[in-house]
Amino acid sequence: MKLTSKGRYAVMALVDLARFDGINPVSLRDISLRQGISLDYLEQIFSKLRKKEIVQSVRGNQGGYVLNKKAKEIKLTNIFDAVDEKVKTVQCKKESKKGCNGKSTKCLTHNLWDELENHINNFFEKKSLEDLIKDNIERRI
Repeated sequence: MKLTSKGRYAVMALVDLARFDGINPVSLRDISLRQGISLDYLEQIFSKLRKKEIVQSVRGNQGGYVLNKKAKEIKLTNIFDAVDEKVKTVQCKKESKKGCNGKSTKCLTHNLWDELENHINNFFEKKSLEDLIKDNIERRI
């Protein structure tokens, strides 16, 4: 189980954006330079984030992106959902009787991995952009 670069970069970019939220709109070019993420890739990510109303674009000479909500209201699960990132520890569907191995029953450790997935998703549901900004500031001190 791992997060794709799309999910990780979406979180990185939004934390970067949230640090400057309320000052001026932030350009994707600036985020790209600070975070080392391809501008083309950021444009794809922010298109999805805009559609899910996590960010909004501001046009004009001083244009860029701003958060659509307060940083404390944007949970990591919202971000992952917006960029179609799924945190799964098993390949089978929870409601299915069949297991990931193609057999008619689930494997002996299925419940372990299923419980881990629940813990991970609960963790992401509790963490907001604001938490990540605070964690970053505290580590610098």
